[in-house]
Amino acid sequence: MRNWRVTAVWTLRWAVLGVLLAGGLLTTGPADAAADAAFQQWLAGMWPQAQAIGVSRATFDAATRGLEPDLSLPDLVLPGRVERAPPGQPEFVQTPADYLKEARLAALAAHGRKLAAEHRATLARIQQEYGVPGHVVLAIWGRETDFGRYKLPHDALRVLATQAYLGKRKEQFAQEFLFALKIIQEGHAKRADMRSSWAGAMGLTQFLPTEFYKHAVDFDGDGKRDIWTSVPDALASAAKQLLNKGWQKGGNWLIEVRAPQTFDCARAEPAIVAPVGDWLKRGFVPAYGRTLSAAELAEPASVLMPEGTYGPAFLAPKNYFVIKDYNFSDLYVLFVGNLADRIAGGKAFEAPWSKDAQLRTAQVEAMQQHMTKIGLYRDKVDGKAGMLTRAALGAYQKANGLKLDCWPTANVLTHMQGAR
Repeated sequence: MRNWRVTAVWTLRWAVLGVLLAGGLLTTGPADAAADAAFQQWLAGMWPQAQAIGVSRATFDAATRGLEPDLSLPDLVLPGRVERAPPGQPEFVQTPADYLKEARLAALAAHGRKLAAEHRATLARIQQEYGVPGHVVLAIWGRETDFGRYKLPHDALRVLATQAYLGKRKEQFAQEFLFALKIIQEGHAKRADMRSSWAGAMGLTQFLPTEFYKHAVDFDGDGKRDIWTSVPDALASAAKQLLNKGWQKGGNWLIEVRAPQTFDCARAEPAIVAPVGDWLKRGFVPAYGRTLSAAELAEPASVLMPEGTYGPAFLAPKNYFVIKDYNFSDLYVLFVGNLADRIAGGKAFEAPWSKDAQLRTAQVEAMQQHMTKIGLYRDKVDGKAGMLTRAALGAYQKANGLKLDCWPTANVLTHMQGAR
């Protein structure tokens, strides 16, 4: 309890510093020293928890010596500073056409096929042991770090400490910070090699420290779980994470279909599930004239319409949502899944993406707030037009005699604003 009181006091001092910095009234001086002292006091307060999970005093002191918060990171709570949106998450702000660019997918798939040949034996062993096809974990590697060609820009320990001290999810990141120290203590990686995204995810397939301890494996047999430089370890760890999240061996990740014009897009949501064969009986037709096996027809799935009635439609079985648990974004899953298909010799999506613009995050938040108020929406108000938001929009459109397209448009927002 004492540590939380200390943190609160010094967070207030950070707030004062933030106001001064934002107004250009302060560059360096006593407040900087006070802020630094506050951070160092918070850091010292983390030692007992680090010790409790097996971190030695020597490791703790060496890893945290000279550590300072990085105020350039997004998602920090610094009163007086305009909040910065998290970068590198276009799946939440771009249209599908922007995110799923053909040239990018084609280039990654070509390189992925070369890597599939290079790592054929490893990928076959991963599939045998975890039931996850090699082209799926290759696609995750491609999306996360461009097959290792993208160099992560941040010092992971500094990121995690900053987010734990000044971020919006302090408790979560404090845990990640402690397990990053444990990684160093146990010799899985050196501090200098622990580069990360702005949110602290590390390695070829982007694991947070707690994910490392849940899912990372030593697949190359050298005695270390090395997700940073060992391709076998990184890919097998990604496969194990998918398996641990519920991956269904032999199941599809997604089936593209042509939806019947009579389908109610408000029913395109995860809770409405039926065997694939039943959806076909209701008028859904597999893309490219694909013939499905008996096992595929029996697989339970829900309908996915990422652009409402405007773009491609899909039947999403269990494995779709397993990948989504790796990164909670429909567009991320569509990117990874289609890239995986292409690496394995498959095609682009049959239907084109049609929307070239979408409402801003604040506008979608306003829609979610209104639909929450009237009982149509019961999920997070986050400004992201995901499956549940699109289904709720469809319900609102039907209830108000509007065009049913399950897509956040300015016309629907104007209608909601007029109804208040």
